[in-house]
Amino acid sequence: MGENKSFSGQPVLSQILDVIPSAIIHAANRKHQSNRYYKRLPLRVHLVSLLYGVFSYCNGLRELCEGLLACEGKLSHLGLDKAPARSTLSDANNKRSYQVFETIYYGLLRQYHSFISDSRLKGLSIRNLKIIDSTTIQLFCELLRGVGRNRLDGGRKKGGIKVHAMLDAFSGVTEFVRMTEAREHDRKFLYHLKLAANSWLVFDKAYNVYHQFAKWTTQKVWFVTRMKDNADFHITKVLVDKTKKKNVKGVLKEQYITVGVKQNGKEVGRLKLRRITFKTAEGKVYVFITNNFTLPAPQIATIYKNRWMIELLFKQIKQNFPLRYFWGESPNAVKMQVYCVLIAQLLMVVIRKKAATKKSFANMITVIRLHLTSYVGLMEFIKDTYKAWRKKHNASSLAFSP
Repeated sequence: MGENKSFSGQPVLSQILDVIPSAIIHAANRKHQSNRYYKRLPLRVHLVSLLYGVFSYCNGLRELCEGLLACEGKLSHLGLDKAPARSTLSDANNKRSYQVFETIYYGLLRQYHSFISDSRLKGLSIRNLKIIDSTTIQLFCELLRGVGRNRLDGGRKKGGIKVHAMLDAFSGVTEFVRMTEAREHDRKFLYHLKLAANSWLVFDKAYNVYHQFAKWTTQKVWFVTRMKDNADFHITKVLVDKTKKKNVKGVLKEQYITVGVKQNGKEVGRLKLRRITFKTAEGKVYVFITNNFTLPAPQIATIYKNRWMIELLFKQIKQNFPLRYFWGESPNAVKMQVYCVLIAQLLMVVIRKKAATKKSFANMITVIRLHLTSYVGLMEFIKDTYKAWRKKHNASSLAFSP
C-alpha cells in the first residue's frame, strides 16, 4: 500500500492564520504587555481560538470550545497544544484588553493596505475617498445603554453597541473604528477623525455639523453629503438651473450658498458651500452639499453614490460573521469579538485578492466554513472549489491504490 498523501499540508484554517505575520502579534503583545497580565492563555492561542469561532460561526463559548475539541489531531497545525477550557477563554475575554486585538487589526491593515487597494474607482478621478457611517448591534444583555425612547410597557430596552466606521473606498475595509453606547449621536464620531489634506469624505445627513465643515475647509479636507430638508441657507450665486426643463436627468441645479457656523449657540461666521440638485435615471432627486468648488457636479453625485459601499460592508459582516450572540458579558468581551470579526473580514479580502477568485464574498465564506479543517490548498480551493476537491480526492485514491 502506498503512502497516504491525502492529509499532507495544513488545514484551511491554518493557512488562513498564516496570512497574519507573527511580528504583528508579537508587536501588539509587547505594546500592551498582554501575556504579562494574563499568562494562562497566550495571546496567539487566544487570537486563534476566537478566529476559529468567527470563521465557524459559533454562537457561544460552549460551541467554540467543543468545536476546537473536535479538531483533535489538527490543533498542532494551529499552534495549540490543546483546546482551551471554556472558563479560561471566558476569563481571557473579560480580562485581556480588547485594545490588543485593535492593534493587531490596524497592524494587518498597514501590512496589506497597498495590496488590497484598487488604483481607481469607476467614474471618479479622486484617489483618497473615505466613507463614514455607523451600525447598531443589539445586545441581549444590558451591557451598554440602548438607543431610542423607553418602552411604554415598562420593559427595559436591550443594550446596544454602536460601531462607527470609516471605510476606505479603494480597499473596501475599515480604516478607523470607534465603538460606543448605541445612544451616542453619530456626529461625535467626526471629532475623532484625523485626515490628511486633499482627503475626501462622504456621509449621510446625520453628520451635518457646520463648524466641523468649516474646520475641514481650512484643512483642505473635502466632503460630500446630503442637505437636510430644514437647512437654513442663503443663495449667493446660481450657476446652473434646469428645473423648468422637461425630462431632464443629472444636474438640475448648481448654486453657491452660505450657512451659519455656530459655537455655543451663537453664529460666529458664514461658511461658503456648493449646493447641487441631482436627478437620477430612476427619477429620484437628491440635494448635495460640498465644500469643494472644482470637481464637476456629476462626480459629486458619483461620490455620494459610492456611500452605499459601507452599507454593503455592514450587511456583509452581519450576515457572514457571528454578531448576534456574544462570547462574554462585559463591554471588553463584546469589543474584542467585534475586532476579531473585523480581522476575519480583512483576512478574507486579502485572500480573495490573492486567489483572484470571482466568487462572491458570501459564497467564499460559506465554502471556507464548511471546510475549515479540511486538508486542501486554500488559494486553489477558493479559486475553483470543485477542481481542488477532485484533485485532493484523486491524490487520496492513488495513495490507497495497490
